[in-house]
Amino acid sequence: MKTIAITAAAAMIAGAAQAEIVGEYHSYDIDGVTFEGYVATNTDLETPRGTVLIVHDWDGMTDYEERRADMLAAQGYTAFAIDVYGADTDPQGFEEYRALSGAMYADRDTFRARLLGAIAEVPNITGGTENIVMMGYCFGGAAALEAARAGADIDGFVSFHGGLGLPEGQDYSNVQAPVMLFHGSADPVSGMDELAALLTNLNEAGVTHGAQVFGGALHSFTVFGSDDYDLTADQGSWEGLRAFLSEQL
Repeated sequence: MKTIAITAAAAMIAGAAQAEIVGEYHSYDIDGVTFEGYVATNTDLETPRGTVLIVHDWDGMTDYEERRADMLAAQGYTAFAIDVYGADTDPQGFEEYRALSGAMYADRDTFRARLLGAIAEVPNITGGTENIVMMGYCFGGAAALEAARAGADIDGFVSFHGGLGLPEGQDYSNVQAPVMLFHGSADPVSGMDELAALLTNLNEAGVTHGAQVFGGALHSFTVFGSDDYDLTADQGSWEGLRAFLSEQL
């Protein structure tokens, strides 16, 4: 367990005058496989504003997701950074990242079971609430859309520079809650044509949705320290997330 002091002066955590954020690792099982997530809560609050599930990027759950969870806890939410690879995995390097993420894309039933299983675990985490939003970055953004298409019965789905393509045989007819997209116009992985196609699919399926596009932003514009990092786009998308969570939770 770790305890982190957060003040209003901290980057993008405005609104919490002072909060004590407690982070702890949480083990859980799905279909006989053990997973380890990370839960961040704000001890200054009796009642959290809601629960936000964060799906990791293709490199697995790292301190990046933990940091985002701490930031959300400072805003009054219970944040649960989930694991879809399994507690016994520790991917190191491009080939392992691609193999693990590719395995999920190749076996959509398992992918969905692990996403829906993490949602089902929320009552068992510290500070878990009935109102839930799932979000993710890159691979995690694609995962949030997968959960939406699977008909996850939660309050919203958010993708940050995620994979936007529609897998063969899937559609958006079962989506139960609004979808929000944050994307860079210069993303070389999921281009603007894929974003346009996704918006068309959501519109035709009658899904409430929104999108915020950041001009010139590359793929991983929220990833601190990466070559793609874009402070303006990162801050703008974070404010957009806060607005979406306030509306849905």
